[in-house]
Amino acid sequence: MKRRLILIGTALAALATAAPLALHAQPIEGPLRIVVGYAPGGSSDRVARIVGDKLQAKLGIPVVVENKTGAGGRLAAQQVKATPAGQSVLMLANPAVMVVAPLVFKDNGYDAERDFTPVSQVNDYEFGLAVATAVPVRELSHLVAWLRSNPEKANFGVPATGSLPHFFALMTAEKAGVQAQVIGYRGSGPLLTDLIGGQVPVAFDTLDTLLPQAESGKLRILATSGAKRSPWSPAVPTFKEAGLNLVATGWNTFFAPATMPKDKVERLATAIRDVMQDPDTQRKFADAKMTPVVSTQVQTVAMLKAYRAQWAPVVQKSGYQP
Repeated sequence: MKRRLILIGTALAALATAAPLALHAQPIEGPLRIVVGYAPGGSSDRVARIVGDKLQAKLGIPVVVENKTGAGGRLAAQQVKATPAGQSVLMLANPAVMVVAPLVFKDNGYDAERDFTPVSQVNDYEFGLAVATAVPVRELSHLVAWLRSNPEKANFGVPATGSLPHFFALMTAEKAGVQAQVIGYRGSGPLLTDLIGGQVPVAFDTLDTLLPQAESGKLRILATSGAKRSPWSPAVPTFKEAGLNLVATGWNTFFAPATMPKDKVERLATAIRDVMQDPDTQRKFADAKMTPVVSTQVQTVAMLKAYRAQWAPVVQKSGYQP
């Protein structure tokens, strides 16, 4: 009898230990929606689709990318914020939505820190300045001189109003001593269409978005925003090399609505980290001229804190008013 009681007690202890593990292993309910605040074809959209395809295979559920455009990505944030706790939804967002907008808009319809939970950073990127082939310049210094001589041409296109490329465009205009008009688009696709078509002479966007069009001869990239030359475009100088003391980078990060249970957020964060470690995912990012990042949830939170501390003074100093 005593031996039987010991065995029963051991079995109960094992069940108690296994219960949290079983709970942790509960599958994510599908479908999983990934909301992107920009039109198809841009950097954020491409990242969402690469990671989404891999998550679909890993989690065994449908993963759908939804493009909710408008207001520079803020409409997407408003939609995701209002998601009921039982739904599986993530937002892929960049600094425009989660860092810049809270600093410059009086009422976003969301609080970037209170209404969302950081899940996982998935890539870093830098910016490029590109000109239409009809613009008669091939170096940044020549562009500055051309814009000073033709001030009516000083129109800078950016993929979204209030985006990081928007502020980088303002910083470039200030450093170059040019009075520029910044024109915001609903994503990179429409911006590139107008740049290539000659409707706007200058564009600021993520480098990975500009490179394919530059390689096909449809536009020229005059400078990149990293601290050193990009491995994807080693022949293109940095802004600092070209004479303007500017350095800037951005990121794409997955966020969950604050309504999502903590354990579910943790499971998604682990799944995304595992997906980003996959050699095939890394290859897909490299093929897209993007730098992948493998990050835990804790590392992502720390990155956001540091990034906000770096960029808040820059945005506030710009004096930008929507």
